[in-house]
Amino acid sequence: MKISFLLLVVLHGLIHLLGFIKGYGIREVQALTLPISRTMGLLWLMATALFLLYAVMHFTNANYAWLAGILAVALSQILVLLFWKDAKFGTVPNVIILLVCLVSLGHFRFQQLVEQETSRILAQNNSFGDKIITEEAVKDLPEPVKNWLRSSGALGKPFVSVGKVLQKASMKMKPDQNKWMTASAVQYTTLSTPAFIWTVDAQMNSILGFQGRDKFDNGKGEMLIKLNSLVNVVNAKGEKLDEGSLQRYLGEMVWFPSLALSPYITWEQVNDTTAKATMNYKGTSGSGTFYFNAAGDFTRFSAMRYQGNEPDAKRHEWIMSVQDYKVFEGIKVPSKMTATWKLDAGDWTWLELEIVVLRYDERR
Repeated sequence: MKISFLLLVVLHGLIHLLGFIKGYGIREVQALTLPISRTMGLLWLMATALFLLYAVMHFTNANYAWLAGILAVALSQILVLLFWKDAKFGTVPNVIILLVCLVSLGHFRFQQLVEQETSRILAQNNSFGDKIITEEAVKDLPEPVKNWLRSSGALGKPFVSVGKVLQKASMKMKPDQNKWMTASAVQYTTLSTPAFIWTVDAQMNSILGFQGRDKFDNGKGEMLIKLNSLVNVVNAKGEKLDEGSLQRYLGEMVWFPSLALSPYITWEQVNDTTAKATMNYKGTSGSGTFYFNAAGDFTRFSAMRYQGNEPDAKRHEWIMSVQDYKVFEGIKVPSKMTATWKLDAGDWTWLELEIVVLRYDERR
């Protein structure tokens, strides 16, 4: 699709050379019946240059490719209107190119928003310095949690203040959806000041996709989803989302084991391999249950979360299950997981997630 679009842009741009050729009398152009001055010929040449510049910038994913494209389309359409009799069919590719440019502009503005929010979340977080997770530090934790910290390799390692996670995923947006959508995501999680920001780019088909941003910041959750970076599909805030976002933050502790020692989290041992965690932060609270195997490995997280943020939204069990493990920077964490809603109509596994990169205390 991208190659076909680039060919359209290049061909459309080169067609503008005909106006320059006729304007400068280089040769006769039978397709152009209206007279073209040398000044107008230069404008036709300029349109060609802008379209070719846009093609290169679009192919290399340059940040401001959309600007070159909009300028090219604007100049081209002015020329089309001035020479409507000969050039009216140029409106069609101009409209196609403009639509792609608007999507690129939306993506650019979305990324700017994410960059600003990420920078602010990281800036408000403090480092733990050289503080180490010791046996003394974990002595009051439930036995299953202590076993997990030992098994994961976190014991003896420094406290983590921030983590960066690169993910690839398959997603289903509705329980009855058959085809999985592919997606990639980036997440920053801060631990001394509890927060996360997660951005996802998902492709629904060759034309439609969506960009999303979830965040938990200052005790509040927010969800933003834009179709092709332009149209808001979801833009949600509220107490139910606050609680659900905190529970997600709590469950993702399994990637950042030192979070188990957060002063905002209290623990309750359920049995030899299960412990319940409750987090209270800036007026928002939520709980979840962590399950471990006999070796101390984390296997599952379960929480009663609101499904949605609507006034009539109800809590359902939300489960994160481990499929595989991997060692990142000396710490063993779940690298492949699924997320499932236990709904009245049946189970809905909506996410299959793989951790590609996990870096600790890397801010950008």
